[in-house]
Amino acid sequence: MQHVARKRFGQHFLTDPAIIDAIVRAIDPRPGQAMVEIGPGLAALTQPLVERLGRLAVIELDRDLAARLRKHPQLSVTEADVLQVDFAALAASLGTTKLRVAGNLPYNISTPILFHLLQYVDSVQDQHFMLQKEVIARMVARPATSDYGRLTVMLQWRYEMEDVLFVPPQAFDPPPKVDSAVVRMVPLAQPAAVDEKLLSELVQAAFSQRRKLLRHSLGKWLEQRQFAGAFDLQRRAEEVPVAEYVALAQALTGTERA
Repeated sequence: MQHVARKRFGQHFLTDPAIIDAIVRAIDPRPGQAMVEIGPGLAALTQPLVERLGRLAVIELDRDLAARLRKHPQLSVTEADVLQVDFAALAASLGTTKLRVAGNLPYNISTPILFHLLQYVDSVQDQHFMLQKEVIARMVARPATSDYGRLTVMLQWRYEMEDVLFVPPQAFDPPPKVDSAVVRMVPLAQPAAVDEKLLSELVQAAFSQRRKLLRHSLGKWLEQRQFAGAFDLQRRAEEVPVAEYVALAQALTGTERA
């Protein structure tokens, strides 16, 4: 029985064999590696992955698709909302401390998924995701560009990222109304030690009025915390490099402990 894509799950199924092959080559799965695929759908990417790996764990929310996937002898199926999945526990259940993660993420919740996985970055070897091209542009953006924002800072603090493949709408059924791309995300070996919650609040305050100088947004936020250190607020949020936001969060942590 043919599966009809469900709009509420943001389903767009990859069908182009050349694109599928290019994605698998970018991921470069090896026999015996512990990998989890998010949103396997109709298994277009799943099958070539499992053929190279031997076994594959998948997370699928759609119960009809999950039932279909359970019939595959080499798949371990978790039927769940990915935002509720504990990836550290999943890694342990697969007998590893480091997972390789891949998937064609639902575009309507791609950013929440990226932030959810950020909590489990210590349990991840690498991530390869198909996303809306505009989202990947924000992830890999450089300072002083319109794409540079909160997502950029929070992810570049923990990952090295690269846009590895363009994917046109016609590679899917049904075709989405946007261009897509594949991003490679590799956790940094020695990320700056910082309070993630504090950094997130700081960056959110900075970008809350991105067209104005930081003294109107981040400046007021820093005043509330009685920060007496030096930080140039005569800039816009997009002009501040990731390292400076991280250093400010570290300085604030020292202030609050004092």
